[in-house]
Amino acid sequence: MIAEKAEKLDRFFSTFTSGTKALLLLDYDGTLAPFRVDRFKARPWTGVRELLTRIQNQGLTRIVVVTGRPAAEIAPLLGLASPLEVWGLHGAERLHADGRHELEQLQPITQAKLDALCAELRRDSLGGVFEAKPNAAVMHWRGVPQGKAKEVEKRTRAMFEPLAKMDGLTLLEFDCGLELRAGPEKGAAVQKLLGEISDSGPHPAAFLGDDMTDEAGFLAMKGHGLSALVRREGRETAADVWLRPPGELRDFLKQWLRACCAPSSN
Repeated sequence: MIAEKAEKLDRFFSTFTSGTKALLLLDYDGTLAPFRVDRFKARPWTGVRELLTRIQNQGLTRIVVVTGRPAAEIAPLLGLASPLEVWGLHGAERLHADGRHELEQLQPITQAKLDALCAELRRDSLGGVFEAKPNAAVMHWRGVPQGKAKEVEKRTRAMFEPLAKMDGLTLLEFDCGLELRAGPEKGAAVQKLLGEISDSGPHPAAFLGDDMTDEAGFLAMKGHGLSALVRREGRETAADVWLRPPGELRDFLKQWLRACCAPSSN
């Protein structure tokens, strides 16, 4: 397995040539940073910020964070000197590096249903941690004792699952949480980003993620580049390779740096 992973990575990085323009798509929580019960304390793994800064400074890679978070939350956590492009809310929101902002608008009936649900969960969070997003209601139970977490999940499912049958709403499962949401999944964002570079010649491209919410992005990368599951424990995945953070994640970013400077004969 180790040899197979090394072979896949070597084959991918061999597509880089001197001066190549590349596309690096990155999830945030669990990928660039370890999970935290308080999501506003989720800082990048040691060394990741510095490596991303070096990749930025090369000027050869378009780096985009594709996250379930609201896009504005990423810059303060990542702490880079120069802002990155961020696709938030699984792709329903786009924050350009120059500050321009785009947000998909929901149908009024869908928005009203979500607003009513969020108001109810603000009054009673079912014992979990409630998060309201412009296009979703999210319940987390990371850090909650196991017995209580099961009860929170049971109550959340009882509330979310009937609503998920409503046109325009879907139920998204992730580690220690459920999200009732409207709008696209990450796969659509990845497809759009790949489409934006397709007219200007071949570009090495990769998408790194950790959660079940990233699987749509892995599938969207098929035939277009490399997908990597970044996770300390492996699981069934559509990703091409598995990287254990933080060490193998840092190694990947270092290899990216070297590949961007590779001589054309590579």
